[in-house]
Parts: sequence; structure tokens; C-alpha cells
Amino acid sequence: MINTALDIPDVRHLVSPEEWQVRLDLAAAYRLVALFGWDDLVFTHISARVPGHDDQFLINPYGFFFEEITASSLVKVDHHGQPVMPTPFDVNPAGFVIHSAVHEARREVTCVLHTHTPHGVAVAAQQEGLLPLSQQASFVLTSLAYHAYEGVALREAEKARLVADLGSANYMMLRNHGLLTCGRSIPEAFQAMYLFEAACRIQIFAQGGGKLTEVPQSIIDTMGEQAREVSKGQGANLVWPGLLRRLARRNPGYDL
Repeated sequence: MINTALDIPDVRHLVSPEEWQVRLDLAAAYRLVALFGWDDLVFTHISARVPGHDDQFLINPYGFFFEEITASSLVKVDHHGQPVMPTPFDVNPAGFVIHSAVHEARREVTCVLHTHTPHGVAVAAQQEGLLPLSQQASFVLTSLAYHAYEGVALREAEKARLVADLGSANYMMLRNHGLLTCGRSIPEAFQAMYLFEAACRIQIFAQGGGKLTEVPQSIIDTMGEQAREVSKGQGANLVWPGLLRRLARRNPGYDL
């Protein structure tokens, strides 16, 4: 079976049911990023670890817009970014340097999501970074790291510094560059980016008004527990089914 519009071979019969489910969720995440307006033409990436293979990852085919990604089009690569199954598509080497670094260092991380949104880059360019100006920012600030800009992420040498800066954090602000989130699942990484992006947008809007009021650190210290309470322990799984329903209404076809 072929997706004739983009000539995408159907790989469903070539992968395990567990991998196919990850492909479905990752393709949905790409299209949701486009739907929310966080994409940057064909640049930036979302990667996901292949179930049962710690050293294999799924990433977007270079040159596809995020709204076009399907489960079958995703490229399966090793930790060097080399395809491990036949594919007609290429991978952006700059994207995989960042993602492979995080996946190799953090075995519990299933998904890494990176964006270049105007609001995210704007805050990443500010010396003070993300400020505690909103509820959204308060959630992010419980687990936020920073990494200095070193140019386009092409150099293997940068990986060690990026990993050291990230530590155990699940949010990272790449100075002058963009935002990055880590998740134990694809829904978790996506919801984290939703909060991160919203926090940056709110900060830029707030800075255009009057005197700012910051959330006290004593409240930020409790936000992790509050997040678990408000989601009834379901975390990102509370909203992911609804996001898939929205995607089905507005841009179906990711499951091909």
C-alpha cells in the first residue's frame, strides 16, 4: 500500500504492534505541533524511542512539513542517526545531535520535543530566562534547565555539554535557539511543551504591560504535587485522547 500524495510506503506490516502504536502517537504529535502553530517549516524535531530497542529512535523525514507526517513516513535510526530499516527519506543531522544526546543520557525518556517558536526564542534570548509570572511558568520552573547557544547543533562535542546542562530536568531552554521538553511518553512531552510555550507567550505579553507580579518560590515548590492532584494522577493521558479527537477533525490521515 502506498500513500500516493507523498509516495510513502506503508510499513505497518514491517514493525511490531508496539512500535506501530508509538509511530501513531509520534505522527499525531507532529501534526498537533503544526496545528498549534509551533512548527518552523521543516526544521525542529520530535523523536521517540522504539519499544524494546534502547538504541533505536523514530524521527521525521527531512523535508516533510509537520502537518504531512504519517506513522509510516517516520524514519527509524540508530544512535548515530543512520536508518536501521529501508526508507526513501533523509534525516536532518542537526536535529539528531540534540535528540540522540538526550536519549542516550536519559534512558527513562521516551520522547524529546524541540521547537523554535517566536515566543520561546524571545524568552530564550532574555538574560533572566523564564520568569515566574504565571501558573504555566510555575509548573515549568519545577524542572527547568538552560543551555548556552553554540550555533547550529551539528557538532558531537556539544552533546556532552548539553547533557550536563540538562541533568535530570524535563524542560530545557536553549539560549537564543528555542525550547526542549522530555517525556516518559509522547503525550507527556507534548503537554510539557504546551505549558512551556504558553508560559513564554504569557511572559512576552506581560512584559508589554505594567509592573510585574511574580509567583513566590514557596508556591513553585508545591506545583509538582498540585499537577498530580489536578490531573487525578493521569498526567498527560487526561488530555491526549481529546487532542487526538481534535486532530481527527482538523487534519486526519496521520495513521497511514
